Amino acid sequence: MLDALLFVKQNVDHSLALRFSCRMASCGSCGMKIGGRPRLACETRVSSLRSRTVTVQPMDNFPIVRDLVVELEGFFEHHEGLSPRLRRRDAAEQDSPTGEYLMAPEELESILQFTYCIKCGLCSSACPTSSTDSLFPGPQALAQAYRFLADVRDEGGDERLEEVGQAELQSPHFMK
Repeated sequence: MLDALLFVKQNVDHSLALRFSCRMASCGSCGMKIGGRPRLACETRVSSLRSRTVTVQPMDNFPIVRDLVVELEGFFEHHEGLSPRLRRRDAAEQDSPTGEYLMAPEELESILQFTYCIKCGLCSSACPTSSTDSLFPGPQALAQAYRFLADVRDEGGDERLEEVGQAELQSPHFMK
C-alpha cells in the first residue's frame, strides 16, 4: 500500500501528505486506516484487501493535520505520562548503573509481547474509549505501564500504579 501511495504522490497528486520512514514495519510512522481498518501501509499488501476499490483514511481518534497525517503529540504525552522506563529505588544507581540488570529467559518471556510495541498508534485508533475520552491514556500507554510493572528489574511499581490511577481519576468517565 505504501508503494501505491508513493506512486500516487509522485505521479498523480504531489500534494498528498503521508508519513513513512523505515518501510519495514519497525517505525510505525505509516499508520493509517486502509480498507476501514487501522494498518501500517508498509506491510499491507494491496492484493490482500478484499475490495478492488481501496479506501485510505487518516487514523481515527487523532486530530488530522492533513490528508493521511495525524497529530500524535497527545498520544506520546500519554505514553510519557506513565513513565515508560525502568525505575530503581537508588537514584544514584538509576542515573549511573554499576552493572547489568539481568533477568531469566522465562521472566523475559512474560513481558516480551509488550516490548514489541512500535508506538504506531493503531491500537489507539481502534480503541472506542480513546474516541470518547481524551484523558484516557490509551491501550499503548497502559500496555507499556504493564510492561514495566511486570518487569522483575523494575522497582517503581507503586509509583507507576499511582500514575495510572491518576490518569483514570482525571477522566470525565471515571465513576466516582
